[in-house]
Amino acid sequence: MNGMAARSSVAAGALIASAVEALRPVTQTARLEAELLLAESAGLERAAVMSQPERAIGAAAASRFEALVARRTGGEPLAYIVGHKEFYSLRLAVGPAVLVPRPETETLVDAALARLANAGASVLDLGTGSGAIALALKHERRDLAITAVDCDDEALATARANAAAHGLQIRWLRSDWYRAVAGERFDLIASNPPYVPSDDLDREFSLSHEPRLALDGGADGLDAQRAILRGAAAHLAPRGCMLVEHGFDQRDALARLATESGLRLAAAIDDLAGLPRVACFDTSDA
Repeated sequence: MNGMAARSSVAAGALIASAVEALRPVTQTARLEAELLLAESAGLERAAVMSQPERAIGAAAASRFEALVARRTGGEPLAYIVGHKEFYSLRLAVGPAVLVPRPETETLVDAALARLANAGASVLDLGTGSGAIALALKHERRDLAITAVDCDDEALATARANAAAHGLQIRWLRSDWYRAVAGERFDLIASNPPYVPSDDLDREFSLSHEPRLALDGGADGLDAQRAILRGAAAHLAPRGCMLVEHGFDQRDALARLATESGLRLAAAIDDLAGLPRVACFDTSDA
């Protein structure tokens, strides 16, 4: 951005225009992100940045803005830079310990809500990360009894902080998949597990700042799915179901793995882009 912040003040519009050019190689929403980063740097609402391009931005705020733009052009997710991400109308704190919640995962939340007819139904969220799925479900249905597990202490700390911020009561457990809930059964199990093949992850620059633990699905991307499908039947209540987010080309493989685990593919759900995204499984005798 050519040291624009070195001036005593710079017009907001000029800062945004320069940032948009810098951001275009790394994002398809360069203007939106530039406006959000300037708002963050100057302590303003985005609406003020958008509507007043002539507004003078002081040198200190402009310098902060250039530093944030540099982080974004280096590949760091916008959500990490501003410290939060909206998911299912909830503002969630996020950081490098957790995966940035994606809009596609809202497909899983929609599917879960459609299947949770009974008041007080029990839910298990496997690999909760920021708590996005568990918190969205609890926010929509306060009657649900939700348990959320993760194997990472920092991720659980983030999830607990998000729950406290929204006044939502969830049982959080440190667990390697089902280990901490041995002997328990649930009406619904939900999971957005790691499902990116290791080689693809190594080549994908856009994912390089997010926790590998939450993304790496092993050689074929299915290591985590194997583990959670194998344990599902023992943890599903009668007529219960399991919802798993997956890669666009993994649905058939998941259906085969489910059969081997005593489950059947009950429904296949596409996301808003029309891509295969969520598989619903139940026990073969359901």
